[in-house]
Amino acid sequence: MEKPLVSVITPAYNSARFIAETIASVKNQTFSNWEMIVVDDASRDDTENIVTEIARHDPRIRFAKLSKNSGAGVARQTAVEMALGRYIAFLDADDLWKPEKLKKQLHFLSESNQGFAFSAYDGIDQHGKPTGVRVNVPKRLTYRILFFCNFVGNLTGIYDTEVFGKIPISTVRKRQDWILWLHVLKKLKRVQSMPESLALYRVHGQSLSSSKLRLLKDNYAVYRLHHRLNPIAAMLAMGGFLIVQLLVKPMYKKRLQKGAELL
Repeated sequence: MEKPLVSVITPAYNSARFIAETIASVKNQTFSNWEMIVVDDASRDDTENIVTEIARHDPRIRFAKLSKNSGAGVARQTAVEMALGRYIAFLDADDLWKPEKLKKQLHFLSESNQGFAFSAYDGIDQHGKPTGVRVNVPKRLTYRILFFCNFVGNLTGIYDTEVFGKIPISTVRKRQDWILWLHVLKKLKRVQSMPESLALYRVHGQSLSSSKLRLLKDNYAVYRLHHRLNPIAAMLAMGGFLIVQLLVKPMYKKRLQKGAELL
């Protein structure tokens, strides 16, 4: 039986420091039928040269560059439009996959028949060293839960285009991943997660989650612009978001034993 093609969507902006390691984590997958589409969001560093040199030796890696800096949403949408695979997976230019990530998720997708998979992931710092934190996920996720908190780590998400088609990526600057997974859960209502950790999320000063105040502003914008809530309803939704963030989400962060192997 022919193996399905997986399209890996990677937006990149001034990612020269990390992009080669990110690509290597895809090249090291035990499942080999993938294409990786890197869209450079008008970087000012050496990102383009690094990616094109690696792609010269591996035709599975495809590269495109935006003429002006437009945000990760536009870069992701450009990559999705270029994608040829049945499955669409996401990996930002500073994060990493564990070697069996795709193999295990494709097996899960074939068994669960839900067309969507996501998993737990571990934290690493800017030098690639473990932070000692594992971000677990709810065993079952519903649209209502996702409405108040994005439990889907974008670096672990993968969906089947035969179930959803190619889902358009919002062009808003932040939180496009949350909007994407809300689209998925609105159709499926309830999904089962993969509790094991399959990826490594890099935490550093430039990571999207580095500013808590900015996160609050971006989430409020999702309630106003995506859900089209009026200001009062959006503030009430933000209240629910804060309750989940303060009381529920910390329950899913596990401190690993010192020296635990992430790979």
